[in-house]
Amino acid sequence: MARMKACMAAVLVLEKEGVTQAFGVPGAAINPFYAALRERGSVAHVLARHVEAASHMAEGYTRARAGNIGVCIGTSGPAGTDMITGLYSAGADSIPILCITGQAPRARMHKEDFQAVDIESIAKPVTKWAVTVREPAQVPRAFQQAFHLMRSGRPGPVLVDLPLDVQLAEIEFDIDTYEPLPVYKPAATRKQVEKALDMLAAAEKPLVVAGGGIINADASELLVEFAELTGVPVIPTLMGWGSIPDDHPLMAGMCGLQTSHRYGNATMLASDFVLGIGNRWANRHTGSVDVYTKGRTFVHVDIEPTQIGRVFMPDFGIVSDAKAALELFVQVARERRAAGRLRDYGEWANRCAERKRLMLRKSHFDDVPIKPMRVYEEMNAAFPRDTTYVTTIGLSQIAGAQFLHVYGPRRWINCGQAGPLGWTIPAALGVVAADPTRTVVGLSGDYDFQFLIEELAVGAQFRLPYVHVLVNNSYLGLIRQAQRGFSMDYCVQLAFENENMPEEDGEVRGYGVDHPTVVRGLGCKALRVTDPDRIRPALVEAQALARKHRVPVVVEVILEKVTNIAMGTEIDNVMEFEAVDCRHPEGRAGLELAGLLG
Repeated sequence: MARMKACMAAVLVLEKEGVTQAFGVPGAAINPFYAALRERGSVAHVLARHVEAASHMAEGYTRARAGNIGVCIGTSGPAGTDMITGLYSAGADSIPILCITGQAPRARMHKEDFQAVDIESIAKPVTKWAVTVREPAQVPRAFQQAFHLMRSGRPGPVLVDLPLDVQLAEIEFDIDTYEPLPVYKPAATRKQVEKALDMLAAAEKPLVVAGGGIINADASELLVEFAELTGVPVIPTLMGWGSIPDDHPLMAGMCGLQTSHRYGNATMLASDFVLGIGNRWANRHTGSVDVYTKGRTFVHVDIEPTQIGRVFMPDFGIVSDAKAALELFVQVARERRAAGRLRDYGEWANRCAERKRLMLRKSHFDDVPIKPMRVYEEMNAAFPRDTTYVTTIGLSQIAGAQFLHVYGPRRWINCGQAGPLGWTIPAALGVVAADPTRTVVGLSGDYDFQFLIEELAVGAQFRLPYVHVLVNNSYLGLIRQAQRGFSMDYCVQLAFENENMPEEDGEVRGYGVDHPTVVRGLGCKALRVTDPDRIRPALVEAQALARKHRVPVVVEVILEKVTNIAMGTEIDNVMEFEAVDCRHPEGRAGLELAGLLG
């Protein structure tokens, strides 16, 4: 046993649990913890410019690599409340992050002390556990419990709040005998998997819906192996995108109202059986339950028992970690294949592949101002196969999901359920901090970009290079498109005549903020593109600049101000505002005749 301050015990536990990186902002009530961090020197620290951004950095860090747990740190009061959005975002997408906050001394917590707030109560609805540690001797075990809860069952965030006098109190603690608590993950049984495969074998047109739980469980290789063993096509959700490469013959496209492919929706509507693994039937994926489920049998595998039946009642449910389930699915499928008991789905898979080949949206536009579709076409050409894309919400995210290509797990890092504006820059910085050798590309509309633009200075200070593609239409584009249903275009315009922009920039002055000037002022590099033929060269140049200068490089593409992106109210009623690239020789009539639209 050794005598030490409770804040030092907390830092020693972080080390034992594998933490090597943290993001945060120091302050008076958390300074003892920072003093212990400095004394140990084992945990690197990135100083955020906004505490909410620190929480998004932590989330990006976790998502970047299997086994990571991002840590964000702040002082008492507004630091904790600023991080609530990050905790909500992480919890909604089953991402473990640890939020550590300082607190007023225990005797002052109920006396409206400066920056004293009941952060434990505020954070409880958006975390797996939130606790204010009131006894110094409980500090190391509170952190031990935090890591156990973050990793067990459905992953998620935890907040640990440390009063100032608790951090400073001395306790007895033996770090040499400390061990992390065993992680609990439910596992499917052989009997359950046998039944699910029997149900699949009775189907004519089966699909696997691959959710983000497969990414979280690091089970993408097992998913691909299972698909190849059975010959069943895969529909990834937005959170599961990359679990099977986009160019794999059995990758059948994404389904949904917005972030979907025409061929993905058509294939879902043509199917008669769906095996969902690690997904939550999010409404942007399903649309209404009636349309989504009609004529189909469902098996749902999820790590969280209360998730099964939450959106609709499946025909069969299995509570299991995605990796544990897929290991058993692969094992049983191998046995059935060896015994000649697997059905041949070659014809069905070929028809899914034909939809994928023919039912495309047009991306090559030469218009000036630039149409957004062209940007994603050029991104596909300019960035390498192993690029990691980071984005959050808006028309940029929706169009990106419709047109970009993703070829592996953790190569599409997207805030799914919460979708807070401003998430992209700090999350991308967190991804780069986790793996500085990775090609990372942020994707933002101008409003998301402006929310936490100051965090670019963090990238410059800590040498966190990545390329940020800023598609600027000087609009809250998604809200503007949604307002069409109310026959208005109200309070969503970001454009103004920027008097400080040089006259030679012409019409760009009417787009408002001079982003490249702001970006350079924050210590980063910036390029602006107004000609569609210049997009690809600019993206190539940006990668070279990022490698050379080791800072974020922003490529601003000036778009036409109003472009409606394909979306709809049901998966069978998605409106295509722009021309589609229908490659079947007889056009839409030929697709219908071939049965590819249903």
